[in-house]
Amino acid sequence: EVQLQESGGGSVEAGGSLRLSCATSGDMDHFYCMGWFVQVPGKIREGVASIDNLGRINYANAVKGRFTISKDSTTNTLYLQMNSLKPEDTAMYFCAASQWVCGFGGCYCQKYNTWGQGTRVTVSS
Repeated sequence: EVQLQESGGGSVEAGGSLRLSCATSGDMDHFYCMGWFVQVPGKIREGVASIDNLGRINYANAVKGRFTISKDSTTNTLYLQMNSLKPEDTAMYFCAASQWVCGFGGCYCQKYNTWGQGTRVTVSS
């Protein structure tokens, strides 16, 4: 069973930086799709950044140019480098993973089905 554990959150002033980590355990075979999500009270989780089996990366418009997602394939550890943080970045940050599947029609990431417990990020004005 794959398990995810986030770390690296904390409190910073606007303009500061944080680096989030997502450690994995268990058999990660075919769990090559990973991403970061944010959630604030009363709202559903929303995607921040993702990386798939081919190394293709996507970012939410709000974080482009400020955040960088990366993965250490030797340890299956996911990272999110967060620079130029803004108060609106304040949220719980979750990492997620899913399977890279191939069949008729090509290969794609399944809907995220494995989640960490989250790490809190607070950015003050």
